[in-house]
Amino acid sequence: MRTPERIWADADLPTRRLAGLALNPSAPESILLQLLAVGPLAVRMVLCRDRILPDAVVDAVIEHPDAYTRSFFARNPYVDPAQRVRLLDDPDWFVRAHLADGPRAAAPASPRPLPDEAVVHMISTYDDEFLGGFFYRQISTGLRRSMPTHPVAKVRRWGVGRWTVLSAETRAALLSDPDDTVRETAQRHARHQDPAWVESALPDRPCHARSDMLLHHALSTGVVHSVLASPAGEEDKAMIAVNPTLPPDAVVLLAADPIPEIRSLIAQHADLRPAERRALVGDPDPDVRTKVAYRADLGPAERRVLATDPDPNVRLAVSVHPALSEEERDRIDYQVPMDHLFLFHPAPEVPRDPGTTRRNALSNHPLLRRQAARDHLLPPDLVVRLAADDDLGVRVLLAQNHPDAPAPLLLRSFLEYTGPERSHLTTRPNFPTDGLAAFADHEDPEVRALATRDPETEPEAIERLTQDPDPDVRFAATRHPNLPQSRLAVLLNDEELAHPAAANPALDMDTIRRLVATDGRQARPPA
Repeated sequence: MRTPERIWADADLPTRRLAGLALNPSAPESILLQLLAVGPLAVRMVLCRDRILPDAVVDAVIEHPDAYTRSFFARNPYVDPAQRVRLLDDPDWFVRAHLADGPRAAAPASPRPLPDEAVVHMISTYDDEFLGGFFYRQISTGLRRSMPTHPVAKVRRWGVGRWTVLSAETRAALLSDPDDTVRETAQRHARHQDPAWVESALPDRPCHARSDMLLHHALSTGVVHSVLASPAGEEDKAMIAVNPTLPPDAVVLLAADPIPEIRSLIAQHADLRPAERRALVGDPDPDVRTKVAYRADLGPAERRVLATDPDPNVRLAVSVHPALSEEERDRIDYQVPMDHLFLFHPAPEVPRDPGTTRRNALSNHPLLRRQAARDHLLPPDLVVRLAADDDLGVRVLLAQNHPDAPAPLLLRSFLEYTGPERSHLTTRPNFPTDGLAAFADHEDPEVRALATRDPETEPEAIERLTQDPDPDVRFAATRHPNLPQSRLAVLLNDEELAHPAAANPALDMDTIRRLVATDGRQARPPA
């Protein structure tokens, strides 16, 4: 089975030019239909997968005789999901499997959810093997929440997977469900909370199943004693240390474990008792003290001790404690790290408490303001305030996460932040285009590429950027409509840049028709 990467690697120059035409916004519907009908596989791949299509072209894709071609459309991240689900009952398993797996969106983006009724249909009729991988990312939040009580039994079976967050009433209903598969699935999940069953089923050798049980399932005293006395693997003790069902006596025991890493894990355990917590506050290992410093249940005396700890990481951890006043925070000698990653964070299913978010946004502490800046629902007055914050992390997190982040903030963040997901900033709704021509000679190639987004960038600058040392800059400049026609004609025959050159919207119709006619004859025949 040929992969998309192999299909593109095998494409010759005429084929890549045709693929560029398939992306060209100036190419009329008739040309797109012609490319769909007679274009080589690489052309059909780009046409069906990498752009929004007119309705008539979508109709032709759905009816196309080639399963590969239809499968590319099933993976298209740009079209409305309602268009993709027209392939819901495609006769070829290959197409249905690609529809279920969904588009490959570049991180941190996620595909838009499929319509709920389509997801229910897929769960009801598709083989389970099609519904692994990324299928779950295409399910809406509302449908995920309703699955445990859904009228369709196969959907309820999926809902059992949310067992740990279900109410006792919902669990009881699933355990007595009239459908055998739902009831049996619920019973399997219930067994995971039965320490005796876990002990009887626990593998005696290191493996995925043993790790899953030690990390997540209910632990009996027998299992804990076995792990402590004769572990099957060197990570066994660390795994039970993070298990929320670890018996209280074992929590006490591991809080005094000679291995600092184990004490560090226990320092975060919900069932840590006051005596053990106080001991860990004075632990000789700074990593242990750092972990315990984040606990919300620290008492005033413990917070005072940690606030003057000799280790800066410990002082930083306790400085964000929710019980501290702003005056108490200000008295702590902490240093805010600037090497953190300032990334996009998906909105939580349960919105953050608005009061807590506002307090954090108004705090003197940059780390608390960074927490507030991640909130997608941050109100306008706080957006304005944090957009002018003096902390880089606050500004970039706001730019990465808020749907209404203002254009000046987005540009400033892109210029100042050079860490992972920097390019995500350019995908935000308000990222500017005006004025970017000024960056055409910037030393940073990612900043130089901004000039190719400005519709007013001078033709001379665009032509120069098509010869830039950076390939991404060259590629972006080649698609700019201000590229001089003489240079565009040269690049149409360039092995590297013919593809973006053919996608340039300034390409005239005579050239488009000529390329379709000549390259259509020269390109390798459709697969």
